[in-house]
Order: sequence, then C-alpha cells, then structure tokens
Amino acid sequence: MSTAPTSRDLLLLNGPNLGTLGTREPGVYGTTTLAEVEKAVALRLTRAGYGLRSEQHDGEGELIRALHKHRDTVAAIVNPGALMIAGWSLRDALADYPAPWAEVHISNVWARESFRHNSVVSPLAVGVIAGFGTHGYELAAEALLRRLESAEGTGK
Repeated sequence: MSTAPTSRDLLLLNGPNLGTLGTREPGVYGTTTLAEVEKAVALRLTRAGYGLRSEQHDGEGELIRALHKHRDTVAAIVNPGALMIAGWSLRDALADYPAPWAEVHISNVWARESFRHNSVVSPLAVGVIAGFGTHGYELAAEALLRRLESAEGTGK
C-alpha cells in the first residue's frame, strides 16, 4: 500500500517512555519535555513553510497505527526508543512509510550498554542522529528540510 505524500506536514513520532521526557533520567535524557521538543521543531518547520504532526505512544501497535494514519506526511522524525532493538513490526511499518524519515536518539546509544548497539530500524532511515540531546530533533528537522527542498528543486 503506497500513498504519495499530499500535505506539507512532517510527522514527529516518539516511542516508549518518551512521554516522560523532562523527568525521566535527566542525567541521560536532560530536562527538556516532549512538549518543548515539539514546540522547537514546529517553530523550525513553520519558518520553512511546513507543519508538524506529533504523536507519542508507549505501545508498538499504536506507533504502527500512527504511521498508517499519517502516510500523507512529507517526511518523519522518529525516535523509536527501545523498539529500535527488537521492534520488528515497527520496522515493517517504517519500511512501508512512503516518505523519507530520520531516526533520532537523545543519548548516544553506541556509548551505552551493548544491547543498545544494534537497531532493526536504522538501516531504513535516511539518517540517524544520536547523542545531541533533544537538540537532535531540530537537527533531524533541518536535515529533512534540506532534503525536501533539494527534491523540490529537482522536481522529484
């Protein structure tokens, strides 16, 4: 099932436990809340003429439904959380998502426990940003905007 993007919105999709940003392990994830992340990303996108749709779910099935629901978005920023490790159903849904998407991790997952070093979703992403705290979401937005603007300039 392939649907070409029809909106000028980007999807911001956050997985398990990311709804508790700001209070969850501040030494690892900082004190910025998910609402603050959403606001910063929306501001950057608005300046470029794009909108933002944001969803956070703790369950893999809910994340998959969100991807299906937002197939008309032009790109996505995805923080799969721990589902990067064994979220095979999420991986399949991301493989079917018709637009480019960037994977974001707040911490540098490769500098942490070894079980975090392998991702089933990373090979599908156009890029992975990790270790820059919540600023990584803005970096992903910027990279996707550049990619979209480049594609517009070439007529793709």
